[in-house]
Formats: sequence, structure tokens, C-alpha cells
Amino acid sequence: MIVFLSLGSNIGNRENYLKKAITAIASLEKNSVVEISSVYETEPWGNKNQAMFLNQVIAVESELGPLEFLNICKKIEKNLGRAGGGESWGPRTIDIDILLYGNKVINEKAIRVPHPMICDRRFVLVPLAEIAPTVFIPGLGKTVREALSECPDTGEVKLYEKSKRIMSEGGPLE
Repeated sequence: MIVFLSLGSNIGNRENYLKKAITAIASLEKNSVVEISSVYETEPWGNKNQAMFLNQVIAVESELGPLEFLNICKKIEKNLGRAGGGESWGPRTIDIDILLYGNKVINEKAIRVPHPMICDRRFVLVPLAEIAPTVFIPGLGKTVREALSECPDTGEVKLYEKSKRIMSEGGPLE
């Protein structure tokens, strides 16, 4: 199953938090990071009174179930210093969101996939369109590229670091 994840950071060494998150995900048994977008610097979404974010999207081949995968992402966030119960859309060391889980539509209390706000966020759609422009968003009947062209978000999303797109077993090669 291919799972697309959005990564974001706006506290501390933002680049380092993204790299550590990717390395942690890549090191999990039954997971393999297969694609990494470029890193984009983006305006905060929701709460505008905070530092700029670095955002990135990765594609992971995984044998884990959706809820198990979500729980692991939350554990990685906690291990990288993200405080639980913080303000919605507030500052964070790392944020990991499941955007797409194969072609599944999941609507449970603990997990909703596709991410319910995927089509409203340029900071998600720009890097996702870089690595998966023709992937259909399940339940919406449109590709990632089409969703980006229709996105109402006008927040700035600018290239910060071009993707190296080279993976090793332990994570991205430097």
C-alpha cells in the first residue's frame, strides 16, 4: 500500500526535524520510503501569528494498517518533541499527517483519509503534486493536480530545497 504523508515543522531546526521524521519512518519494519518531495517554505495556515513552516510530502510503501500507521506517526511526533494537546494549527517541532492511504476512504473517529482538508491547503498540494500529480484523491474524483488548480488557499508556498530523491535503507542520503 502506498501512503502519502505530509510533514511540517516551524520550531527549532526545521530541516533537521523533517529529516529525523523521514529517517524514523524509513527505519520502521514493513515500511519503505519510496519518494520524497522538495522542501517548501510556507506561510502558517489557520493561526497566522507564528513562524514560517517547512513542508514536505513523502510516499511510503507500507504493510501497516491505517490506525497502526497513524499511531506510529503520533509516537514519532512525540519522540521529536511535539507536545500533545497543543493549539490547533499552532507551532510545532514536527507534524505528520496521513494524506492518502492507497485508494481507501476511511471515515472513523480516530482517522479520516483522505485528509479532510487536503484540497484546502496549498502547502500540502504543492509538494504532493510534485511527486504524485496524477494520483486520484479517493472519494473526490479528481487528481492531485486538479485539486491544486482548484485550491482556494492563496498562502505562499516557495521552494526551499530541491529534493534529492535518493533513498537508502536508513533514510535520505545526505
